[in-house]
Amino acid sequence: MEEVEFYNDGSVSVTSARFRVGSSTYAMQGVTSVKRGHQPANKLPAVIMGLVGLVMMFVADQLGVKAIGGLMLIAGIALFVTLKPEYSVYLNSASGESQALQSKDRAHIDKVIDALNQSIVHRG
Repeated sequence: MEEVEFYNDGSVSVTSARFRVGSSTYAMQGVTSVKRGHQPANKLPAVIMGLVGLVMMFVADQLGVKAIGGLMLIAGIALFVTLKPEYSVYLNSASGESQALQSKDRAHIDKVIDALNQSIVHRG
């Protein structure tokens, strides 16, 4: 049977026979299922930075310390907004589960998972 390509973006490709991520290659023959993993971003440091900045703004007597507190508050808010969760592709096989791909782009992960599912269905 001829190898059919379901997805290719340069660094990741999914065919009826293989799943290639960078320098790693997985045989689709052994893959029984795929799933998406989700790891939320750790926003605690951003919250702490913002709270420390807020306290500095209201407690400090000197204008310079208040300004530093304001900058810390702004930096904490900016950090909080920019932190993104990490998404993963997990492959299940007879030998267990393995994480094959990570990205902060959920749409990219979903496209890869859709292609992997198409490959599994194509295999029959």
